[in-house]
Amino acid sequence: MALVKFGAADSLPRGAMRELRHGEEEIVVCNVDGTIHALENRCPHSRGPLAQGALHGKMIVCPWHAWEFDATTGECDFNPAVCLRRFNVHLEAGQVFIEV
Repeated sequence: MALVKFGAADSLPRGAMRELRHGEEEIVVCNVDGTIHALENRCPHSRGPLAQGALHGKMIVCPWHAWEFDATTGECDFNPAVCLRRFNVHLEAGQVFIEV
């Protein structure tokens, strides 16, 4: 697995999320209460781009059909069996790296 640099931890404020692309991978990176989380960026329902949605507390809301996912676990709010793939996050010297 490779570590991909996302950027400075302080460049992603609390309650914000951004997209990271690396090869074929599309990842949504979220700051939930000061903790950085990384998950697959496509909603399993209709492949909506989650990073273009909203982050309400710890819930990522898909911009296409409002499906919601817990950014800390990847679980769908109404069906925990539907999950987003999670990526390990590493912090080194104030920089965020995503394990891809």
